[in-house]
Amino acid sequence: MAYGTDSSLALAAVQAAPILFDKAATTKKVCSLIIEAGKNGADVIGFPEGFIPGHPGWVEVIPLSGEPAPSLFLQLFKNAVEVPGPETIEIGKACKEASIFAVVGVNERRPNTTGTLFNTQLFFGPDGTLLHKHQKYVPTVGERLIHAPGETGSKASVTTNFGTLSGLICGENGNPLALYSLGLEYPVVHVASWPSHFGPGSDVHQAAGTFNTGAALILMCYVISSVALVGDDAIEIYGTDDKIRDFLREEQKRPRATIVGPWGVIAGPLEDAGEGILYATVDTEGLIKGKYGLDYAGHYNRPEIFAHHFKRYLS
Repeated sequence: MAYGTDSSLALAAVQAAPILFDKAATTKKVCSLIIEAGKNGADVIGFPEGFIPGHPGWVEVIPLSGEPAPSLFLQLFKNAVEVPGPETIEIGKACKEASIFAVVGVNERRPNTTGTLFNTQLFFGPDGTLLHKHQKYVPTVGERLIHAPGETGSKASVTTNFGTLSGLICGENGNPLALYSLGLEYPVVHVASWPSHFGPGSDVHQAAGTFNTGAALILMCYVISSVALVGDDAIEIYGTDDKIRDFLREEQKRPRATIVGPWGVIAGPLEDAGEGILYATVDTEGLIKGKYGLDYAGHYNRPEIFAHHFKRYLS
C-alpha cells in the first residue's frame, strides 16, 4: 500500500444471475458488468461463486444418483472454463478496458479431459493479466459430486498497488485456518463469492452475513460479498416439481450483495432483488486504526499455541 497517497478505494459487488450452462453468454455478461463498474469508478469488482456458467445449485434440491443430475453435470462440464482459455482472455480485455481488479467465480475443467471440475476464483489485474487462481479447498456437501478438492495450494491472494487482494468461496469464508493463513498476507480487500441458494431450511443471505462479518473482523479488511441470483432458467432446468419451483421462486425475491467492514455492513443489500452492482467507497487507513488494537496476524496473536497440534505431522 502506498501510504501518504489517496487511501480511498471504490469497491463493487455483483448481484446477478448467470445464463446457466452458457459460458459464452455468461462470459459476455461478466465483461459487461466489469465495464459498467469501471465506468462508475470502481477499483475492485467481485463476482459470485461459479458464475461461469453457473453454480450447480441442483445438488441442494434434487436426488443426485439418477436423472436429471448426471445430464446436468454433463452440461456443466461442457460449459466449464479452461484456464487459461478464450474466456479468461475476454475477461482480461474487459479488465484492461475498465482499469479494474476483478475476482470472478468459474467452474474450471482441466484441458483435454473428460471429467473432474474445480470451483475456482480467478484474479485479474487492471492491465488484463490473469494474476492467480484459487480453487475451493473443500467442496461443500453435494458439491463433492461435482467438484474436486482444490489443487492450487494454500495461497488465495495477490499483491496489488493498494495492498493484498484475497478471496475465498462460500463456506470457506468461515474456515478458521483459511482465514488465519489469509490474515498473514494482510488483505485490504477480500472477495467472498456465494451461490444463489442453499437447500430448503438454509438461508444463503444469513450465512453470508455471519461469515462475512467474521472474516472482515478477523482479517481486519473490507469484504466484497457477491451473491448470485436465481435465474428463471435455473427454475426451468432443475425445478423438477412444484415444491422445488416454489422454493426457488422465493429465493429469487431476496436481495443479497453487501460490502462489509471490520465493524459491520457498509453498504447493501441492494434495495430490491433485481440484478445490479452494489458500490461503496472505503478508507484503507481505517484498517490500520483497527489493527491498533486487534492485529490477529501480528501483535494480537500467539502462533505457538498451535505447536502441540503439529507434533503428529513432524514426528
